[in-house]
Order: sequence, then C-alpha cells, then structure tokens
Amino acid sequence: MSRIKILFLHGWHSVPGGVKPTYLREHGLEVINPQLDDDDFALAVAKAQAEYDNQQPQVVVGSSRGGAVALNIKSGETPLVLLCPAWKNWGAANYLKPNGVILHSRHDDVIAYEDSEELIERSGLPSESLIEVGGDHRLADPNSLAVMLWACQLLGSGGGLPWIDEEYFAKQGPQVDSQQEGHYICDSCGEEIVVPVDVSEGATQSYVEDCPVCCHPNVIHVGLDQRGKTTIWSEPA
Repeated sequence: MSRIKILFLHGWHSVPGGVKPTYLREHGLEVINPQLDDDDFALAVAKAQAEYDNQQPQVVVGSSRGGAVALNIKSGETPLVLLCPAWKNWGAANYLKPNGVILHSRHDDVIAYEDSEELIERSGLPSESLIEVGGDHRLADPNSLAVMLWACQLLGSGGGLPWIDEEYFAKQGPQVDSQQEGHYICDSCGEEIVVPVDVSEGATQSYVEDCPVCCHPNVIHVGLDQRGKTTIWSEPA
C-alpha cells in the first residue's frame, strides 16, 4: 500500500523540515515540503502550484502564510488542512472547500482566531470544520500535532470528515470494539491522562472532566474516523 502523500506549505520566515512536517514524516506519511519565497507571494504560489501539479498529493497542508498559499493554488478536490491560515494577510482567496478543515488556537497572537471563524462562515461550512487546539500560533504541542496527523490520515485515505460523512459512518459502524482507551495531555500540568472512549457515542464527542493529577478542568474532544480509530485532544475549560 502506498503512503499518503502530503504537500506541506510552510509559513512566513519558516523553512522546510520543521516540527510539523517532520512529525508527519515520522508517522509514516510521505511529505513534500518545498521552500517558498518569503518576499514574493506570487512566486510562493507558483512554486506550490508546480509541486502540486508534479506530485499530485492526497492532502495539502498549509501553515499560517502557507495556509494562504494553499487557498490560492488550484488543487481541485484535494482536501486542505489549514493551520492558523493567514488568508487575510496574503492572496485573494476567501473560500475553503467543503473537504477542508482548519486547526487554530484561540490564544494565537499572530493570526486572530476570529479570522478562521470568518473563513468558515464565508465558506458555508459547519462550525466543526474549525478545530480549536493548541496554546499559540505554532501548533507544535503534542495535541495539535496529533490532530493534524489525524486529519491528514483521514482525508488522505479517502475518508470524509465525521461531521460531513455522518450518514456513512452510522451505516457502516466502527470496525472495532465499542469500548477503547485514549489519552490526552493536560494543558495545566502537562501530564498524559488515559481516558475510556465509548465509540457508540458518535464520531465527534466533547465533554469536560477534571484532570486526576492537578484537578484543573479540561474540555476533552474525541474524533473518530470511519475505521474506528480515535484521536483525542484537550483545551482548558
């Protein structure tokens, strides 16, 4: 079976081989990570378009300015995973395709979280297409990296986002036992917390629980793909 191929478009004043593309590569994905021009946005888009046309990736991931680049290339039906996209700062595109998803931190002090909310609203997408995760603009924490990987694996394997493909999911049912375990990283104390997951509760779940180590409350989010694989991430309550 061939590996999922990702075109990863880095941010402004970033370089290929950063934490996020390296994480995807270390988890078995094939990553094309070209150097984009920092000074000329049109050149950056042209480079990304050439790589897309030559490589034909299953998913395009764009981080910050790279998110704006991803929105401005012609990528057909290829899914987009955007990380704190700077779509208001660069380019003219202001629409995200239905099989796109955004990861953004509400604590981002570089690109406003509200910009992603506006992009989702402009695109007529469900609010679940914007996933709040991470504590800053970089999205390099374990929770953010795990959610990015989950989205790339799900979309790259031809699966639909659970909130879009709920009917299919309900018909097929998860191909695993109804009870599983998962883990998240507490935002307050940094401890890894193991929690039970009841997949019969649906493909997307959210609830609040107190960390058993430091007692601070966390909002726990559960994402379940069509094969029953779970990804869990948290944010402060």
